[in-house]
Amino acid sequence: MFDRLESLAQRLEELDRALMDPAVLSNAKKMRDLSREHSHLTGIIDCWREYQETEAGIAESKELLAEADDAEMRELAKAEINELEDELPKLREKLRLLLLPKDPYEGRPILLEIRAGTGGDEAALFAGDLFRMYQRFGERQGLRFEIMSSSGVTVGGGSGGFKEIIASVSGDSAYSRLRFESGVHRVQRVPATESQGRIHTSAATVAVLPEPDEVELKIDQKDLRIDTMRAGGPGGQSVNTTDSAVRILHIPTGLIVQCQDEKSQLKNKDKAMRVMKARLLERMEAEKHAEEAAARKAQVGSGDRSERIRTYNFPQSRLTDHRIGLTLYKLDNIMSGDLQEVTDALMAAHQATLLEEHA
Repeated sequence: MFDRLESLAQRLEELDRALMDPAVLSNAKKMRDLSREHSHLTGIIDCWREYQETEAGIAESKELLAEADDAEMRELAKAEINELEDELPKLREKLRLLLLPKDPYEGRPILLEIRAGTGGDEAALFAGDLFRMYQRFGERQGLRFEIMSSSGVTVGGGSGGFKEIIASVSGDSAYSRLRFESGVHRVQRVPATESQGRIHTSAATVAVLPEPDEVELKIDQKDLRIDTMRAGGPGGQSVNTTDSAVRILHIPTGLIVQCQDEKSQLKNKDKAMRVMKARLLERMEAEKHAEEAAARKAQVGSGDRSERIRTYNFPQSRLTDHRIGLTLYKLDNIMSGDLQEVTDALMAAHQATLLEEHA
């Protein structure tokens, strides 16, 4: 491990020099990629320096203990040694985690897709609740949400539900914090429209798709059919009186994306292409890793949208994540955006699996 840390320290010095190079400064993509690598390596090397300083502190305190004649000084040295020796294994474990293979999508913006599943109007309302939960959580994490496409549902004279909503989420921790949310989310509660007070079960599906870099995914324009049409849905504003809606078909795969939220046809086309690229990247990754995933047990689940990952039981104020056996009795807080305990536990389970694989 320490030989590898030496080479990473040398690489960090190379990056320091490269980031001052005018050729790099004038290349936005190169600058972004090298800056990401620099930030990642800085965290590792800072931890390693702290580890080295702790080791040096232990050696100095042991030397002082051996040479000190004063009883009080000896006690201080012993206390210092105990404190630093307690810290050393924590730093070693932190280094092991930092040295785990970095996910290629770390730091990328993502597309968050939420769709109502079984349960009719109640499922659509739950999809809306999930979206607002993620938005509130995102505010706490410094993430930015941009709605790409939505299909709203009006229930009981009010809105708040979605048949489908797709949002772009950006920020350094967008992928790491939300990557394990893909799958089926089940809700158990008494719907607002239920007069008998009976508990209903419904569901919504969530997908988290990393947005690809331009060079990562090239789409041949001959493989696309792009249609424009008049936007549908409620409103009556100019969005509905011009041919601003855009539907894109990727002919080889049959994937279809439609965007109509913007009044500008160009903006709708741009958003639709971003969604299309993310879905194509997801399909490519799924095919590439199909055999590997079949042969490998994933502690935190496959992320497949058909996999039931979590239950939200409102009468008991209970959230249960079935992949890691986590149960919390503070559902109101969680739906208000207090999701960090859940995402921390999922990240820890994932890291434990990686540590086991790379032991």
